[in-house]
Amino acid sequence: MSKIALFGAAGAIGRSIASAISAQGQHYRVVGRSEETLRQTFGADPRAEIVSWDPDSPASVEAAAHGIDTLIYLVGVHYTRFELHPELMRKTLAGAISAGVRQILLIGTVYPYGLPQTTPVREDHPRAPHTFKGRMRKAQEDLLMQAHTEGRIRAAVLRLPDFYGPGVEASLLHGAIKAAAQGGTADMIGPLDRPHEFVFVPDVGPVVAKLVGTPAAFGKIWHLAGAGVTTQKALVAEMERQTGRKLKTRVVGKTMLRLIGMFNPVMRELVEMHYLQTQPVIMDDSALQQLIGPIEKTSYADGIRKALMG
Repeated sequence: MSKIALFGAAGAIGRSIASAISAQGQHYRVVGRSEETLRQTFGADPRAEIVSWDPDSPASVEAAAHGIDTLIYLVGVHYTRFELHPELMRKTLAGAISAGVRQILLIGTVYPYGLPQTTPVREDHPRAPHTFKGRMRKAQEDLLMQAHTEGRIRAAVLRLPDFYGPGVEASLLHGAIKAAAQGGTADMIGPLDRPHEFVFVPDVGPVVAKLVGTPAAFGKIWHLAGAGVTTQKALVAEMERQTGRKLKTRVVGKTMLRLIGMFNPVMRELVEMHYLQTQPVIMDDSALQQLIGPIEKTSYADGIRKALMG
């Protein structure tokens, strides 16, 4: 029987984690709203147990968590509905605890930190979100860690920076990678010359697989940093070097996002998070490396090459 469940498994990070768990010879459960999507994504892996759920139904949540020891939480919401994050976490926690789940790992973001007060940012950096999305993500984390403090379940958070990789569409770099591989113009959010970091999605899975098997990981928040500090401009240059042709770009800043947002709700939602383009949160993951050992990180040159290959 599967002892590890990935709730919200069908995204890029979920696929990476599932691949790492399967490579260890372990069975795992993938949980999502669409059974059809789950079967398309994981149906070829005999180690994958496919379960659909309705996160608004307590009985469905408990059934999806039944028999599970470790729950990895990747549940996403539409970018215009971030108020759902705490609500879904509350419902999932209740069902998981009722089902006897022993521990839960949330794959989180840098949003709860708000404006960075140091560079790089360590795990003890204040969580002082100044955006709605940051407050909702902080509320989600607070529910989880409160449950740990109260002894109802063991909990931890792994924060990730922006990510990219083969077939990863929900990436700041997706437009550039697609245009570099197929031609056309890359729509990008600028400025492109500010420091940034990205994690290569296939590198995430092995870290998570190791983390959930480390008892000392729980009760804390951890960082997984990217493969060093870079810029979008440098990565575009790397794409040009590898393809041998100039990449056409169309770069929008905060003012243009606000104008486009008058007609496009998703673009409107990007405005408040634009500070991450000008005052980026660069993470220090030395604590994680001390906990689980050296972390293998794909270089940006290799990551871009693999992403361009699709």
